[in-house]
Amino acid sequence: MSAQTAFVLHSRPYRESSALVDFFTPEGRLRAVLRGARGKAGTLARPFVPLEVEFRGRGELKNVGRLDSAGQAYWLDGNALFSGMYLNELLIRLLPAEDAHPVMFDHYAASLPALAAKRPLEPILRSFEWRLLTELGYGFALDTDIAGQPIAGAGLYRLLPDTGLEPVGQFQPGLFNGAELLAMAEADWNVPGALAAAKRLMRQALAPHLGGRPLVSRELFMNIKEVPRD
Repeated sequence: MSAQTAFVLHSRPYRESSALVDFFTPEGRLRAVLRGARGKAGTLARPFVPLEVEFRGRGELKNVGRLDSAGQAYWLDGNALFSGMYLNELLIRLLPAEDAHPVMFDHYAASLPALAAKRPLEPILRSFEWRLLTELGYGFALDTDIAGQPIAGAGLYRLLPDTGLEPVGQFQPGLFNGAELLAMAEADWNVPGALAAAKRLMRQALAPHLGGRPLVSRELFMNIKEVPRD
């Protein structure tokens, strides 16, 4: 197999001196054994570093034949680091193995420098979640309801994850107002409440596909936020 641009999503020790590594490439998510992980290759095989990797083997578990740096590492810290971990965990949990998504790969590669540059996190995360849902075939319209009618700015809607947005006649918890949905459709985050509503909407949309298991990165982030500061 020829060399591919890749990022490490996750790595864990494997046998004596190897590592079992989940890579994200334009050809999809690949799992491979990296031998000699305690040497130079192991220092390169870490998240948020652009790599050029040659994979060998025809089975589901590949072997890393060659691994080189393909650019400068993106230094993430604080909330940006937790956000990068969140993106990686979403890809591991939701992307089928060896299912090519080159558009998603490009979006991921563009998200890392945005995180490293300390740009506002919420728009980056919401855009990534929406792109991932769309790429996997789980997306839905934000400007029309399940009957094909335009979203009304003054209307109330609930999400049916398998089909889309359904108009609701009276208020109940968990609803979205039409103005927020239309702002999401245009990625206009200046509309009051749009970002908070987008976060709720993406959680509702992702939940059925995560199989009921909580995201470790999300729980870790919440625990860190709750640690008292002196």
